[in-house]
Amino acid sequence: MNKIILALTIIIALLSLAAGTAKIMQTPQEVEFLTGQGLSLNLIMAFGIIQILGGILLLVPKTKLIGAVISLIAFTASAILVFSSGNINFGVISMIPVAILIFMIYKTIGIKKAAN
Repeated sequence: MNKIILALTIIIALLSLAAGTAKIMQTPQEVEFLTGQGLSLNLIMAFGIIQILGGILLLVPKTKLIGAVISLIAFTASAILVFSSGNINFGVISMIPVAILIFMIYKTIGIKKAAN
């Protein structure tokens, strides 16, 4: 089970880093979509920084839980924006990282409780 959690952690961290980098670099697709949802360029940059922070914290064992929570919030916000745009199919796909992060947080909290 630990190898599965480790693999999921790495995948979600990389996904978070990639999504945050796309926002910070202001790729045309990200900017077009997010400005269409009412976000300013400054908010897009802040969103990207938060996603990158979550991805980095996920990779550090001592900060894994806080990184998972930050990433969960960011991926949930992204999924909400996708659903609000009317793209239900992609919105459902966007919920996969959310579900994985909820599972990871549950397992991480369970591991910490068992250690005490």
